[in-house]
Amino acid sequence: MFDNVCKFLAENYSEDFAQWLLGYKVTLTELKPTELSLQPIRADSLILLQSENLVLHLEFQTDTDETMAFRMIDYRLRVYRRYPQKRMKQVVIYLRKTSSELAQQNNFRLEKTYHEFDVIRLWEQPPELFMNQLGLLPLAVLSSGENPKMVLTQIAQTIKQESDTTTKNNLLAISSILAGLVLNETTIKQILRSDIMKESVIYQEILREGKIEGKIEGKLQAKIEIALNLLRNEMSIEQVVMFTGLPQDTIEELAQTLTRES
Repeated sequence: MFDNVCKFLAENYSEDFAQWLLGYKVTLTELKPTELSLQPIRADSLILLQSENLVLHLEFQTDTDETMAFRMIDYRLRVYRRYPQKRMKQVVIYLRKTSSELAQQNNFRLEKTYHEFDVIRLWEQPPELFMNQLGLLPLAVLSSGENPKMVLTQIAQTIKQESDTTTKNNLLAISSILAGLVLNETTIKQILRSDIMKESVIYQEILREGKIEGKIEGKLQAKIEIALNLLRNEMSIEQVVMFTGLPQDTIEELAQTLTRES
């Protein structure tokens, strides 16, 4: 969820991100991972933006990942294969404060192979860095400010001055979601009105994803219950697989569970 709202910001406010990470504003368009010939290792936290001469590769991370360095060199080579003439800026942005050494790692080494990328730990960045760019505002609550409640209040006041209702609602919703990494729900609701946020596109998308996941989980549980009943009635594993559509190894595990319980 946190990765997705950051991707929404980067895609919709690419010039603000370019100003922050590149030092100048440039129009960037999305580069889909599927354009790089190979399937991505993991696309949920990944965003690739491109201009005529540059590819900006961002990885938003709530928690550290030991495969991160490999992913960075892997995507650098994929982009080089597809666009050998383009420069590439790669940045891993950590959202939640951690003492893990992995959050310090900014290179990949393998024998004589060496690749370096940038790492930003938001909790080390000053809040002022994000307060003057609309698309960066929601990130300020995760910065080094000593009082995240006060920072969120300032964010809310700035966003509420925005005249476009859709923009305002989306940014308030994203600010609320990211604030959940450093503030409790009660404090967030005191500062941000939930009724306004619920009108935002990003809030509705997250809500819809949650409902879909809930339905999938519910259907899976129903199939498991059916499978258990069929097994209790001495139906063969092969027949249960056919009736429920569940994998054979899942049915075998359920059968073993029933055996241990009997």
